[in-house]
Amino acid sequence: MVKVLIDLRMVRGHLHGIARYALELARRLPALEPGWQFTGLTAPAGMPDDLGELHPRIPLVKATSDFLSMLEQPTLLADLVRHGPSLFHATSFSLPALWPGKLVATLHDANHLALSESASVTRTAYYRLVVGPRASRAQALITVSEFSRRELASHLGFPPERFQVIGNGVDPSFHPPLQQDLEDFRARRGLPPRYFAVIGNNKPFKNLSVLLPIADGLPAPLVLLAGRGARRAIGFSEKVIELSPLPDEELVRFYAGACAVLVPSRYEGFGLPALEAMACGAPVIASSSGAHPEVVGGAGILVSPDNPLAWREACLRVHRDEALRRELSRAGIERAARASWDDCARQTMQVYRRALGLP
Repeated sequence: MVKVLIDLRMVRGHLHGIARYALELARRLPALEPGWQFTGLTAPAGMPDDLGELHPRIPLVKATSDFLSMLEQPTLLADLVRHGPSLFHATSFSLPALWPGKLVATLHDANHLALSESASVTRTAYYRLVVGPRASRAQALITVSEFSRRELASHLGFPPERFQVIGNGVDPSFHPPLQQDLEDFRARRGLPPRYFAVIGNNKPFKNLSVLLPIADGLPAPLVLLAGRGARRAIGFSEKVIELSPLPDEELVRFYAGACAVLVPSRYEGFGLPALEAMACGAPVIASSSGAHPEVVGGAGILVSPDNPLAWREACLRVHRDEALRRELSRAGIERAARASWDDCARQTMQVYRRALGLP
């Protein structure tokens, strides 16, 4: 029997894009090969309690050490030897340097190399000393966009064709909600009828500071979803509304209720928040750098990450032009509908079969 072990160790705390990617695969792959055995490798503490429908329904085993901890490599080797998978899918950039078995690795971006000035020294060293050498010996490498393929090939010195591009998807739960649901959400959260939703965190490459010079002068307030304390850390005034992390159901309403969703990040391997916002019918204004041109394309407005006045003009255009908002909403829904986690899982299964030498 083919035994596949899927790395879920990064699923902890707030659900970021890479964790969602791993969970979406874990919930779909078993149905594609019912005769195979799929198991998830979790953090030592197990899975969070608030995953809802994303909680894996496959057997789970706990890793001995945490993701990227000091003892990760020797204990990961011991875990893999103990469980004996036919194939291990490293779904993030933590690769088993010491394990010689069949490996499929998904590298989502090269930000620890491309943005070494803002990455920690240890993370950059880990990428160069562990990720690069072990990736060169993997049976297959996956990445999530053409942008990331170019970046990874350049920084790791691999030929671009070494990577297969399999884009992320959007869960069907991300869709335009009913108007009453939007009104209830705004009332419950104390939000005005119009606002600009801002997605990111206070890491420099997320580039939320480009909005600092314009935030207080916009015709609707910014509502920041960037982690607790991000407003103060970045330097926004009290006029900017800060929200705590939202579950998916409320995230849908947050996106759909916005006049526009702003995603100013300078560097994204994919840019899942922009895609999810489009699926909810929200007009998207995104940075013109990273993978956003691939993901958003002509279904949103792309703006230089370095020009606050261009961001202000884009916000004003969307705010005052109802026809433009409707067109961006329609185009975004259509574009997002092409991105499916089911397709992502099917293509990933094909990679597994090739890695195992199966027809």
